[in-house]
Amino acid sequence: MVFYFTSSSVNSSTYTIYMGKDKYENEDLIKYGWPEDVWFHVDKLSSAHVYLRLHKGEKIEDIPKEVLMDCAHLVKANSIQGCKMNNVNVVYTPWSNLKKTADMDVGQIGFHRQKDVKIVTVEKKMNEILNRLEKTKMERFPDLAAEKECRDREERNEKKAQIQEMKRKEKEEMKKKREMDELRSYSSLMKVENMSSNQGPEIFDQDEAANVKTCRNGLIDVCSGSGPVFC
Repeated sequence: MVFYFTSSSVNSSTYTIYMGKDKYENEDLIKYGWPEDVWFHVDKLSSAHVYLRLHKGEKIEDIPKEVLMDCAHLVKANSIQGCKMNNVNVVYTPWSNLKKTADMDVGQIGFHRQKDVKIVTVEKKMNEILNRLEKTKMERFPDLAAEKECRDREERNEKKAQIQEMKRKEKEEMKKKREMDELRSYSSLMKVENMSSNQGPEIFDQDEAANVKTCRNGLIDVCSGSGPVFC
């Protein structure tokens, strides 16, 4: 059995918080966690394993302050020793940073990277927070493995669609480039043809031809006259 709670930020974004009933259920929560999950636990004390599910694309630094405190108060309240203490430190880290080895006891966990573990302090118990969360509490018996597979399948389909869209755009860009190259090639060819046409033989109409003939005859007549003439 898994307990689910709903937390809201000041901008009305809602988040799901969940935790297992006991340490045996914690094993399944560790195994079938999502990349969007953030794990919470009271530092150096026994407590429940509380998870916060972020929205896709969000990072641990994006957790709204009020949602972070909801998780911290909830995990403190579910610690036999921690619930009686003030100034309790709560550690939290991405699910992907949880390290589980074969030699660990049931419910025990370690970290891959200590630098990715953050700490928030709960000064004292705040009933208004716990009462608000309690009103949203739901008990479910989820198939964690099936839910994880469904989530992963959706992610694979999204990535596949993104790759297909990228290929489509690349193909479209290549087509546009090819068309532009062909257009530039055609324009260059037309310029060459125009230059060749402009350099062709001169063509005279009948009046121009007659004027040329008259000039030539006049020149011959002048040359045949007397006196020093240089033709």
